Amino acid sequence: MSNEVEALKAQLAAIKGTPGAISPLAPTSYQTLDPVPGVTLAAGAAGVKYAGRNDVMLARVAPGASIAGVFTRSATRSAPVRWCEGALAECVGHGDGQPLVILVNSGNSNAFTGRAGDESTEALANAAAKALGTNPKRVFPASTGVIGERLPHERIVAVIDGLAASLNETAWPEAAGAIMTTDTFPKLAGARTRIDGVPVTISGFTKGSGMIAPDMATMLGYVFTDAAIAPDVLQALLNETNARSFNAITVDGDTSTSDTVLLAATGKADHALVTDAADPRIADFRAALGGVMQDLAHQIVRDGEGASKFIRIDISGAEDDRAARVIAMAIANSPLVKTAFAGEDPNWGRIVMAVGKSGEAADRDKMTIRFGDILVAEQGWVAEAYREDDGAAYMKQPELSVAVDVGIGSGASTVWTCDLTYAYVRINADYRS
Repeated sequence: MSNEVEALKAQLAAIKGTPGAISPLAPTSYQTLDPVPGVTLAAGAAGVKYAGRNDVMLARVAPGASIAGVFTRSATRSAPVRWCEGALAECVGHGDGQPLVILVNSGNSNAFTGRAGDESTEALANAAAKALGTNPKRVFPASTGVIGERLPHERIVAVIDGLAASLNETAWPEAAGAIMTTDTFPKLAGARTRIDGVPVTISGFTKGSGMIAPDMATMLGYVFTDAAIAPDVLQALLNETNARSFNAITVDGDTSTSDTVLLAATGKADHALVTDAADPRIADFRAALGGVMQDLAHQIVRDGEGASKFIRIDISGAEDDRAARVIAMAIANSPLVKTAFAGEDPNWGRIVMAVGKSGEAADRDKMTIRFGDILVAEQGWVAEAYREDDGAAYMKQPELSVAVDVGIGSGASTVWTCDLTYAYVRINADYRS
C-alpha cells in the first residue's frame, strides 16, 4: 500500500503544480489496511472539477450491516448531508437484505444549491441504488468542494456502473485519494482487535485540510469493521469516539457545510451480536476504534492548509470538562496564537489572552502555562526560572504542546490544532481559481 499512497501523493502534487507541496507534517509511512469482510470499494474519474485524477468513490457494504453517522450542525448543511440524515433515520435495523452504499465526489460540495442540489442528490442515490441492487434510502451520498455551484451529477452517474463493476476489497488508497480536495496526502488508518476472542478488523479513511472546526464531524470520514454490533450500540460508540477525535481538532475554526462521518459494521465476524454499549466484551474494540478515529483526526490537522506545526493543547484545572474544552478551543482557534506558532515566537502572553477571552473562569494567581516541559508562567506572572531563549528553541520543533492549568477545579480537555501561515492565506485566496 505504501507505494500506492506515494503514487497518489505524487499525482496530487503534480496536479497542484508544485512537486514538493506535500505537508511537512505528513506521515513518513503508511500501514497496509486489512480488507474488511463485507466491504468493497472502487474509485474513478468523473471530471466533476479536476482533470486527470480520481474524484468519485463508491463503497458497497454487504446486507445485514449496521450503520451509524454524525453530521455537521451547520444551518447551511448540504443536500447530501440532509439526505444522509434521513437515510440514517430509516436504517434503524439491519435492513431488508439489501446492501448499504456510500457514494462520494470531490470538487463540488453540492451545498447552497437549492432545489437543484436536492435533485442532484436524489439522482445520484437512484443511480447508485440501481447499479448495486438496493433501495435509494440505503445510499449515503456525500460531496466535498466548492460551495454554491451546481453539481454536474450526470458526470458521476455516467461512471457509476463502471465503478460498481470494479468494486474490490483492497482499494483503500484509491478511495481515500478520490475524496481529497485541498488535501496534500491521503489519510488512512486501521487496527486489528478481538471481541470474545474473535479477530475483528477496523479500516477507514478520511479527508480534510481546511474549513476544519469541531461541530459533530468536521470533514468526511468513513470507517468500516466486520464486528457484529447493533445499530444503537454502533451509534453510541461513534458519538463517544467522535467527541475525542474529529470533534477535538481545529485547523481554522470554520465548520463545513458537508461534514459527515459514517461507521459501518458488517457483522461478518463470528461472535455474538453486541447489543449493549456497556458490554465488557467490546472494551478492546472500543479502544481500537478510538485509536483509529484519533489517528485519522490527527492526520487532518497534520494536513492543515499551509500547516508547519502540529500542536497539542491540554487544559486542566477548569470548572468542568465543558469549560476546559471552551478554553482549549479559544487558544486553538486564536489567529494571534496560531501566527505566533507559525513565526516560532514563544509569545505566551497570547495564551493568557486566549484564556481570558474564553469567558470561562480562571484564577490569574493560580494559573500555570507550560510549553512542553518548560514552565513558562505561574502565580500570576512569568516563572522565575523561565528563559526566553528556551521558549524560542522549543518553538522550532514541528510538534508542540501547550499545557495550561487555570486553577479553578478539576475539568480537563485536550484538543489538537496547527499553526496559521502565509500559505494558508495563499491557498484560500486562490481556492476557486
